[in-house]
Parts: sequence; structure tokens; C-alpha cells
Amino acid sequence: MRWRDPTAPATVAAHETTTRHAGALYPLLHDVGHGTAGVWIGLDLLGGFFSYDPFELYGSGVLSNPNAVVFGQIGRGKSALIKTYLLRQMAFGRQAFVVDPKGEYAALAAAVGQEALALRPGGPLRLNPLDLVGADGEEASARRLQLLDSLAASSMGRDLTPRERAAIDVGLASVLAEGVTPTIPAVLDAMLSPTLEAARAVRSSVTVLAEEGRDVALELRRLVHGDLRGMFDAETSPSLAVDGPLVVLDLSALYGSPALGVLMVCATAWLQGVIQHRSRNGRQVLLVVDEAWAILRDVAVARWLQATWKLSRAWGVANVAVLHRVSDLDGVGSVGSEQRSLALGLLADSETRIIYAQPPGELEAAAEILSLSPAEIEVLGRLGRGVALWKMGTHASLVRHVVGASERSLIDTDAAMRAP
Repeated sequence: MRWRDPTAPATVAAHETTTRHAGALYPLLHDVGHGTAGVWIGLDLLGGFFSYDPFELYGSGVLSNPNAVVFGQIGRGKSALIKTYLLRQMAFGRQAFVVDPKGEYAALAAAVGQEALALRPGGPLRLNPLDLVGADGEEASARRLQLLDSLAASSMGRDLTPRERAAIDVGLASVLAEGVTPTIPAVLDAMLSPTLEAARAVRSSVTVLAEEGRDVALELRRLVHGDLRGMFDAETSPSLAVDGPLVVLDLSALYGSPALGVLMVCATAWLQGVIQHRSRNGRQVLLVVDEAWAILRDVAVARWLQATWKLSRAWGVANVAVLHRVSDLDGVGSVGSEQRSLALGLLADSETRIIYAQPPGELEAAAEILSLSPAEIEVLGRLGRGVALWKMGTHASLVRHVVGASERSLIDTDAAMRAP
């Protein structure tokens, strides 16, 4: 192969080299692969097959964390990737959990003999987000308190005051002192009618403590008696099975609602309790949070999500956040805002980035936020459907996702667009 630097003087001779070494001129096109076993994804466009497994890559030192972020416009193939990836991981004994705001994973659940768990106001199923399966002691109390703080702050649209946090803290402590699994209604009652012991714990009176926590309690009341009742206001339904290979929480009844972020946090909190219990038994699991923008735009719940992302290695969990555009991360808040910092922190804790074609207006943001090279940006603007740029630590690959014949019925989201 002969090559001449187009910027060099004409008197400089062309360089002769083999195609094996020519890849050094184009680093993106010379990735040798990560060399680690994993589930098959598709074809590396530079030759050969492409596989991926975050746990294997972490164990081999290629990745420093198992988390991933997937970016893709509607119709580019990100949903097809996630569904087939989960199905293939389940074939190797992994368990998967999905927070599904749009109701798109029912077919996948049915394919493995499961039923999507549809949560809706007044429906038959209940999830208790304070029921942290397998957790106890100070760790469980801290996580419950963090969740209640996030829910209250999100509902109120502001940070809580120290007195409001204290009211939640002693309210939760009062319920735990009864030796029962706490529920949101029980904490609500404890805040509206605090005990003398709770008041003494913060050197206050019952009347003053009740008044200081009243606004927070009335906001939490929305999950019990308001428009969000009937989902998280009681003990977890005994009929709710979580032992199968796939657990899908369908939140589509409230897709588009301003409360979607709160619902996703409640659902994810409960799932993470189950997941932590599974990991203690030595089972590696995957958690997919689809439409993750619904959480990242709310500073209170974004804080909570980032904290759980950081626990992935300790729990043996590979988290996957699914977004549409790279600007979803940039658009959660203005430059310098806490929302934007939290979103970028979540990205930093996701060492695998899977990026489908982005529109021209997104390329500049992609270059800055994802630290992409000029060659990667040029490629990113020209990717076809089903092709993505995979960034895994220092490795980069262009991958065409391949869907098997038996998987096609699971990924069809265009049925409504075809003529009857």
C-alpha cells in the first residue's frame, strides 16, 4: 500500500507500508477488538464478529465499570439492540430487569415465559419502594431515607430544608421502631401525627414537628391518595413474581405525565432492592432504564440515580441507560447547573457508550460530551440503520447489529406504519 500525506510537499516521497500497519493512520479503523468473550452482537465492520459482555470486560481490566449508555434516534435500532442483547444474555443464565416507560418490552417478556408487570393508578399490582429485599440495618435505613428525600424534593420542585429532612428521618424511624417493613402510607401517617419520642429525638414538640413536616407529608400523600395512588401505596403484591429470567415494569399508563420521573424512581428503587439480593447470591444481573431523560431532568432524582450507578460494581449489576440524543444529557440543565453535572457524572460512570447515527446538529455536542475524535465524528454522521459506534474504555468499534429470524417478532415497532 502506498500513501502520501496530502499536506506534505510534493517532493516528499510516498510512504509504502502493509495494510496491517496502515491502520495506525486511522486509529478508529484499526481497533484490534477487546479480545474478551461475550454474547454475540453482530459484525465488526472492519472484519469479524463482535461480542460484548460488561462483566467479562470488567474482569479482564478493559472496563473500570460495567455500566453503559445507549444513544439513538427513533428508528435507528437502539431498541432492537437492547431487546436482543437481553435475550442473548438470558441464554447464558443472566437475569434482566427493565423499567419500561413506553410499554415496548411485553413481547420480549412473553418470549421467555414472563408477563410484563403493568403499573397503573388503581391497578391490581402494588410495589413498595421501601421494601429493600435482603437489606437491613443502617444501609437499608440510609437508602430508604435517600429515596424519600428524592421523592419529596422532586414533587416539591426544590431542595428540602433541614427541618423537612429531619421530619422524614424521624417519621421513618418511628415506623421502623415498630418492627415492620415501612411503606409510604405508614411514613406519611408518622409525619402527620408524630409521636412524642419522635419529637424528643429532634428536641422539638409534637405540634412543631408536625408543622415542619406537613408540606412534605402532603406531597408524599399524592402517592397514597392523589393522582398517583394505587401503585406504591401498600405492601408489594404477593402475586408479583421476580424469580424469572426477565422482570419488566410497564409504566406506559403514565407515559408523558410530569410524574413519570417519580414513578421511574419508585420502580427502580424497588428493583434495585431485588437486584442487590440477587447479587448477594452470586448472580450477575442487568438493569435497563429506558427513556432515562425522564429521570435526569429532575435534580433530586438524578442525584439518586447517580448514587445507584456508583454501586454497580459492589452489587454485580450492569446498568444501561437509554436516551435518544446526545443533547439529552446537555439539555437537562444549563452549563454549570447541578442537573448537568449529575448527567455528565452518570456518563462518566458508564464506560461503555453505544452511539447510533446522530443528526448534524448533534455532532458538535457529541464531540464535546463524549470526547470523540474528528474521525469518529465524521463516521457518526454517516452511520446507517442498525450500525453503531461502540466505545468501550480505550477501544472503539463500528458494529452492525444482526437480528436473528426468531428475534424479529420481538423488535417490530413499525406495525402501525404498515398498510393493513
